[in-house]
Amino acid sequence: MRRYIFPVLLGLVGIAILLSLGFWQVRRLAWKEALLADINARIGGTPVQIATLTAPDPARDQYLPVIVEGRTTGQGLLVLSGKKGQGAGFEVIDAFVTPEGRRVLLDRGFIPEDMRDTARPAIRVTGTGNLLWPNDSDSYTPPPDAKTGLWFARDVAGMAQALGTEPLLIVLKDASEGDTQGVEPRPVDTSTIPNDHLNYAITWFSLAVVWAGMTGFLLWRIRQRQL
Repeated sequence: MRRYIFPVLLGLVGIAILLSLGFWQVRRLAWKEALLADINARIGGTPVQIATLTAPDPARDQYLPVIVEGRTTGQGLLVLSGKKGQGAGFEVIDAFVTPEGRRVLLDRGFIPEDMRDTARPAIRVTGTGNLLWPNDSDSYTPPPDAKTGLWFARDVAGMAQALGTEPLLIVLKDASEGDTQGVEPRPVDTSTIPNDHLNYAITWFSLAVVWAGMTGFLLWRIRQRQL
């Protein structure tokens, strides 16, 4: 009988740990789904005038819908990017002036690599967009290339300093007026936010089943040796 104690304990402890990890992922799944629902609600809210944003706050105003009305200045920069089905390209970030005279950053969207040198003079743009303080960079992101002027992440503070604007980025959702100049808007959405917690939960629960099966097999082997 003593031969069964350690395998049983090992099996129960292992199953308990794996099940707890699975249920933890289930809780994380519920949290992530609530978070995504909140973000989607923010993105789809009623747009406000930029003039009402006296002191934009990254925590409070992230994803806030705004009315885009004004003109670009012809000053802009390119951020290395890519698009599924099209390959490498660039995100077009322009200095944008509102009717009140505020200079902000406007993420107009994506252009393919072969449009890098296409002229993009000042134009009028009217539409809607969302405020965004992106988390594109980390400690491995290189600084902007001084020779080519190419950026490798949407660094709001750095881009604002380079273009002489407020550190406020609007990602264009749609443009009802204005020549797009071949720039394709890429609205803010939740598609880039990973939500793999269900897969993780299934993995842990599957491992718990495997562990239980291995424990049962080990107990069967011990019993066979005793016969």
